[in-house]
Amino acid sequence: MAELQEIRREYSYTMLDIDNLDINPIVQFQYWLNEAMQAGIIEPTAMVLSTATPDGKASSRVVLLKDLDRDGFTFFTNYESRKGVQITQNPFGSLLFYWPQLERQVRVEGKISRTQRHISDEYFQSRPEGSKIGAWSSPQSRRVPSREYIDSLHRDYQELFRNKALERPETWGGYKLFPSLMEFWQGRENRLHDRFEYILNGGAWEIYRLAP
Repeated sequence: MAELQEIRREYSYTMLDIDNLDINPIVQFQYWLNEAMQAGIIEPTAMVLSTATPDGKASSRVVLLKDLDRDGFTFFTNYESRKGVQITQNPFGSLLFYWPQLERQVRVEGKISRTQRHISDEYFQSRPEGSKIGAWSSPQSRRVPSREYIDSLHRDYQELFRNKALERPETWGGYKLFPSLMEFWQGRENRLHDRFEYILNGGAWEIYRLAP
């Protein structure tokens, strides 16, 4: 335990002030995402998605951001997975992006809903064939007897779709999180970090500095 307590680093990459921020948090996020990609960060679009049951029992996992527009953040998954079931039961969730090399994180909260069918169809068709087969063959989040069982399902679906067009399964598709709160965190020395929170109020974004 003592060794864990000794793990410490100072944050001194840069600072963040309100004058540096765009009035729209999604535009600001795009700036930071572009900088993360230019910095060569591995999986810059990786984000922790947190969902919860109706009684507030939360669960989190890493997924990949696959689209970003003025309305929100889009990702794709199995609708019958644990996260899919929780989103159906409780459509509010959060995202967390962390880019340690830039000493930055972004927190996003809002309501999640399924994307339109054509968006799911278009993205599905852009995926490699192996990933398409994987969407059909994985009973995501369910208990399975072995790895061999998963590999066998994958082989069965490969054979089933041999020389056939691979359409999107109805149990797989996109979700979009529509943000109502976003926070930008920039690491600073002595743990006196810069934090700014955007709150959507009556269709307009308000910006507040938060204590570290």
